[in-house]
Amino acid sequence: MNSIVLKQPQRIVFGTGCLTQFADEYLKLGKKRLFVLTADPVLPVLNPVLDQLKQAGVALQVETQILGEPTVSDFKRILKEAQAFHADSVIGVGGGSVMDVAKLVATFLYSEQEVEQCYGIGFVKARGVWIACMPTTAGTGSEVSPNAILLDEADNGKKGIVSDFLLADAAYLDPNLTLSVPPRVTAETGMDALTHCIEVHTNKFAHPTVSLYAKYGISLIAKYLERAVKDGSDQEAREGMLLGAMYGGLGLGPVNTAAVHALAYPVGGMFHKSHGLSNSVLLPTVMKFNMPANVKAYAEVALALGCQPGSNDEETALRGVEFVANLSKSCGIPQTLAEINIPQSAVPEMAKAAMLQQRLLKNNPRPITEQDCADIYNSLY
Repeated sequence: MNSIVLKQPQRIVFGTGCLTQFADEYLKLGKKRLFVLTADPVLPVLNPVLDQLKQAGVALQVETQILGEPTVSDFKRILKEAQAFHADSVIGVGGGSVMDVAKLVATFLYSEQEVEQCYGIGFVKARGVWIACMPTTAGTGSEVSPNAILLDEADNGKKGIVSDFLLADAAYLDPNLTLSVPPRVTAETGMDALTHCIEVHTNKFAHPTVSLYAKYGISLIAKYLERAVKDGSDQEAREGMLLGAMYGGLGLGPVNTAAVHALAYPVGGMFHKSHGLSNSVLLPTVMKFNMPANVKAYAEVALALGCQPGSNDEETALRGVEFVANLSKSCGIPQTLAEINIPQSAVPEMAKAAMLQQRLLKNNPRPITEQDCADIYNSLY
C-alpha cells in the first residue's frame, strides 16, 4: 500500500449550534485584533458572537464585499485592509470563496511573498496568523483543506494555491449557518461536494484512508441533497450535507481532484459561471470517460450512491453515472454547456486552458489529451 499524509485543521468542531463555542475558545487564545471575512446575509447569525468578542475587548474589522468567486485584485484589496488593521487573527465565515480569501489573507498578512509566486503546490514559505473557518454552504470543504482558488484577471484563469500552511487552525461546522442558503446555491455547492468525493475515490492516487471519507460523503450527499434543495429548513438534510461536504474536503489535501475540476476551471474562469455549476455539468460525462481506467472504483461510487448492483462492474458504474445526472437534473441544474450559454466556438480555447491544469490532470485515472477535453466539451452541446 502506498503511503499517504492526512492533512486537516488541528481542531474541527462539528454540530448544530457549535458556532456558540467559537467566542469562548477564541478568547482563550489571547488574540486582540480579529479580521472577519463574511457576507451580509450571515451577519444576523454571526453578530451575537461578534458582540461577545467586542464586550471582551477584542477589536474587530468586518469585510463583506466578496460577492462572487474572488479575483487576485479582490484578494489584494482585502489583504491591504487587514494589514492596515494590524490583524493578529482571521476568521472566514461564508462559502468557499470567503474561506479561501480568509486563508490567503491569514497566510500573506505579514509575508514577503506575492500570491502570484505561490500558484501551484508547495510554494508558500511560512505559516501566517491564526485562522478559523466556518462554512455557510455545504460545498467546497475549504474549511478543512489546504487549498485556495483565485481568478487571475491577467488570463481569466483559475489559479490554485495549495500548501499545508493554508490549513486553518480551527474549523467550526454549524449546520445552522446553512439554513438560509437558497435552493440554487444549495444545489450547485452540493454537486461540487459530490464531485470532490467522487474524484477523491476514483483518483489515480486514491487511498483507503481517504476513500473511507469519500464514499461516506457520497452516500450522505446522494441521500440529502435533493431534500436540502427542496426544503432549506430540513435540519437533518442540512446536517447530512455539511458532513458530506466536510468529508469531501478532507480528501483534497491528501489526494485532491482531477479532470472534472480541470475542465470546469475554464468554464468558470472564462465565462464567470459558478464553480459548482461548472462541475455539475461536466461530472457525468467525465465519469463515463474515466470508467474504463478504473471501472471497479466507479462501481463502488454507484453503490455508495445507493444504486442497485448490475450484472457486472461496468453496468453498476453506468447506473452511478445515470444517478448523478438525474440527481443534478432533479435539483434544477442545467445539463449542457449550451444551456448555460457557453458558445461552442470557445471549445478549442477551453480545451487548451484545461490542459494547463496539470496539478489536477496528473491525478486523473485515465490520461487525457487536449482532443479528449475538446470531445468532452463538444458532447455537451
